[in-house]
Amino acid sequence: MTPVQVISRESPVILAQPHGGTWLPEDLLARLDENGRTLADTDWHIERLYDGLLPGATVVRATTHRYAIDANRDPAGVSLYPGQNTTNLCPVTDFDGRPIWKPGQEPSSDEIEARRRAFHAPYHAALQAEVDRVQARHGIAVVYDCHSIRSRIPFLFEGLLPVFSIGTDGGVTCAPALERVVVKHCATAAPAMDMVLNGRFRGGWTTRHYGRPDAGIHAVQMELAQRAYLSTEAVPWAFDLSRAADIRNILGPLLADLEQLARSGALAARTI
Repeated sequence: MTPVQVISRESPVILAQPHGGTWLPEDLLARLDENGRTLADTDWHIERLYDGLLPGATVVRATTHRYAIDANRDPAGVSLYPGQNTTNLCPVTDFDGRPIWKPGQEPSSDEIEARRRAFHAPYHAALQAEVDRVQARHGIAVVYDCHSIRSRIPFLFEGLLPVFSIGTDGGVTCAPALERVVVKHCATAAPAMDMVLNGRFRGGWTTRHYGRPDAGIHAVQMELAQRAYLSTEAVPWAFDLSRAADIRNILGPLLADLEQLARSGALAARTI
């Protein structure tokens, strides 16, 4: 199984999907405990949710599950959220803080480095190549980082997560005009769907690493609460066509407006 799938298209918008993959090598799968084998922390059906919403968008998708290595973590192992509960580059617990590996089967430092080379590096090499290609064509590139997560995870955050968690690292990773477009579309869904800007999830390593507005590369993370498009946030993690249709009606116009903004030239300068 190749660790990354790329669909190259001609829009200035790139859909990055680091956590939708469910494949694991047999040797790693055998080392997971019963809890780990549920793969509960997957961004379930994220590829299906975004499929066709922006026909010209490039898609860069990790196929390997995040329990092998997390493609949205700093490859140096630096925490994204110092002082807060989170998971590591190679997770040893799930989002509820429970072990995912059988006793004594957690990855060693040498194994973490091997996984980084085998899975993390190819994903970001592919994403960087698409950013370079798109920017060469359009002068700019917009990396829209697609994520989803269970609505209630007390180990990570209090209460019920908003449906839309928009991350721009406090406005650092994209032009203000792009941030405004994303916020505007998500706000139209209220009160049925709520939103937060730079809340608990202000953008992972992908958003922070690629988002360089001064250089013409803009990045935003969209973390969706899974209640918005799954019929249940537990096994079998079933896709709900009706719920998904409602949120796709928000996401489709949002992506179309990002594309229009990128093509307009308005993102050429950081000071707009």
